[in-house]
Amino acid sequence: MANVVGEGAAVRRTGAGRAEHVLATLMAAPPSSDRLRRVLEQALVLAGASFAGVYAPGDDPAVLCLAESVGLPGSLYGLRDSYPAGGGAPVAGAHRTGRPLWLGPGEVADRAEGRRTPAPDFSLAALPLAGPGGGSLLAVAERPEGFDAGERAALELIARAVAVPEPGPADSRELAPDAFSLAMDTGRVEVGDEILRLFGIGRDDFDGKVETLLRLTVPEDLPALMSVVEPGHMSLDERELEFRVRQPSGALRWLRLRGRLLPGGEGRPARLAGTVADATKLRSDVTDVARVQRLAADLATAGTVKDVGHAVVDALRKPLRADRIALAELENDRLVVTVLDPPEPEAWPELWRAEWRGEWPDAPVRAMPALAAALRDGRAHIWPAGSALEPSLAGVGPGGLAVLPLPAGGRMAGACLIGWDRPHEFAPDERALLTACAALAGQALRRAHAFDAEHELVGMLQRTLLPHRLPRLPGAEAVARYLPATEGLEVGGDWYDVIPLADNHVAFVIGDVQGHNAGAATLMGQMRTALRAYAAEGHPPDVVAAHANRLLLDMETDLFATCVYVDIDMEQGTALCVRAGHPQPVLRHPDGSTEIVEAEGGPPLGVLTRAEYPMTPLRLKAGTVLALTTDGLVESSGTDLDTGMDRLARDLAAADPVHLGQTADALLAGAHRGDDVALLLVRYDGMAVRPRRESWSVWRVPEAVRHARRFVRRTLRAWELPRDTADTALLVVSELVTNALVHTEGQVRLDLSLVGHRLRIAVTDSSPRGPLKPTSVGWEATGGRGILLVEAVSHAWGTVPVSGGKQVWAELVTDEA
Repeated sequence: MANVVGEGAAVRRTGAGRAEHVLATLMAAPPSSDRLRRVLEQALVLAGASFAGVYAPGDDPAVLCLAESVGLPGSLYGLRDSYPAGGGAPVAGAHRTGRPLWLGPGEVADRAEGRRTPAPDFSLAALPLAGPGGGSLLAVAERPEGFDAGERAALELIARAVAVPEPGPADSRELAPDAFSLAMDTGRVEVGDEILRLFGIGRDDFDGKVETLLRLTVPEDLPALMSVVEPGHMSLDERELEFRVRQPSGALRWLRLRGRLLPGGEGRPARLAGTVADATKLRSDVTDVARVQRLAADLATAGTVKDVGHAVVDALRKPLRADRIALAELENDRLVVTVLDPPEPEAWPELWRAEWRGEWPDAPVRAMPALAAALRDGRAHIWPAGSALEPSLAGVGPGGLAVLPLPAGGRMAGACLIGWDRPHEFAPDERALLTACAALAGQALRRAHAFDAEHELVGMLQRTLLPHRLPRLPGAEAVARYLPATEGLEVGGDWYDVIPLADNHVAFVIGDVQGHNAGAATLMGQMRTALRAYAAEGHPPDVVAAHANRLLLDMETDLFATCVYVDIDMEQGTALCVRAGHPQPVLRHPDGSTEIVEAEGGPPLGVLTRAEYPMTPLRLKAGTVLALTTDGLVESSGTDLDTGMDRLARDLAAADPVHLGQTADALLAGAHRGDDVALLLVRYDGMAVRPRRESWSVWRVPEAVRHARRFVRRTLRAWELPRDTADTALLVVSELVTNALVHTEGQVRLDLSLVGHRLRIAVTDSSPRGPLKPTSVGWEATGGRGILLVEAVSHAWGTVPVSGGKQVWAELVTDEA
């Protein structure tokens, strides 16, 4: 029963006779280091208290210090670990006057004790102790009516039975055989003979350092133990946990540590004092140790938060015969569930169903005060069947509920809730199993959370750098797919791009940066941007690849990149392909046959300073499908590149090119997910209406503008365009050609193209500076009106960079449109 009530269960039983019998039994037992605690536990059972603590004079008689407590943490009710003996606190008043104080919710509300609690309507009792040193017993009941007559009588009997150990100097105090005292500033520890026997160390061989004892702890249990013995992690409330030590013979022994941090006095450091007992006899050595070891092995390979949750469920559900298990992360004031077993909403309480968001619920911790108290306490709490819990917790385990806070790095990473439908008896070995699993799960949850965060960050970075959607193309359709790897942080540098160019040319690019991390993803974005910029300048494919190679070398990175760049002329059905250390393109011809393009390749980008990238010409008929992919689809540890390329060609031949999206999904169906996979498919259909084009090289002669106008007039007459459109086009040509001749040097080219009823006029020169549109032009100005005229008469106009210069263009819509 002490085990049950020690976890916070309050089973209300009143009556002085019952109290006298229980206390007499406890006092008749041989003295032990936990007698005070066992006596205090009766306040939870006999008086229905949620907290009970003993305050006694410490090294300084003018200060009452918390010597022992049970139940919920006192900090939950604003209680402190020490009070001035002459102050106005209830424990000080009872100590000085020798009379008990019974305070209801109204009286408590005016005190500091009532300012921080999830249940404001609580009552408080302070009773003087009968020992020679004095002190007080403090009890809290989360009931507005307070303690009734029978409960008050029980508390008075408990106060008379409490015997507080006499304080004394630290160096003269004799420790019980199972007790220890650890100085938090130096790490020096005093231990009883029984503890040394449990660790397998002789008194003469012990050097008084806590590290000597920690070295014997099983590594998997060390994080939980360090959360107790490190000064920054230890809370003022009592802590209890179980851990394993390895004996000199190699055998493992389970030990149970129970301790409390005692604040330092004048000139004395804070101390962690408590006991260590043999817990091996409370468990099955083979079954429980093997189970914990298996869980530790599973958690060591758990990569995500969900993996951790599933490992915990597998380790606890069957051995404990539990009906419900939930594992949740603690995010601010909300409990975000990551694994539920069973997963159906109907199996969980109403609050959980109401807070269901997406796959799992996330519920506010403040709606479950008992859970909040367990998280603050930091140790396993167990409530048997029939415990008075809020509905959101009672429905999880009507036959019994266990809450395991999951500590990690000095904070609570989350909690594991285990519930039973039928009344469940909690055996001591189950408590030990829960304690060990909680420590392992907390550390694994923190690692997995960090992994998930980094994985999501890298994945988000890569998704941001990849195209959000592919552009609509003249005479072709393109689809792309990207699959991140599923092993480890395998999110890296695979990318693809579709770049519309001038004159109905489109560049299709796919590439892969070496590595699988945020650096590879960042470099991928830089390479994609660089290739797009070089292509937009009008460079041919071999020059684009050469510029990208030089850029990557200048970045002085240890990474390299591979890529395939294909420039398709949508009007003519021709293409130029450049390959830089990347798998070859695959063509599916209209008759269903496939071909792995034997494109002569250059080295990967960023490897050689003087690298050449020869261009391979391709001929595309209407209905041809071009497939570009990264090595993740065609190469793995069990498949070489040639075999993977042959399989891709066979799968592409068997696919239906009419539904390009379905074809892409079919090709990815058997992809090995040990690496990223990018796939770009293009079906060339040919342009239904081919543009009509003419070009004119403008010579720098006095009659250059007149010659350009004559060329335009003759061309538009042959194209049979309306007179009004021709006149407007002559005005635009005059202004653009004049600007190019006056403001630039070098060659000037005039291009005309007609697609349907849209006439495009483009003038290309060798200056990268674009024309500036003046904000205002005075009546006396002799220039600056040319661009304003072009803007006024054109349907649209603009400027784009080309190789070594720019192109200024304007579009007119014919009167027949």
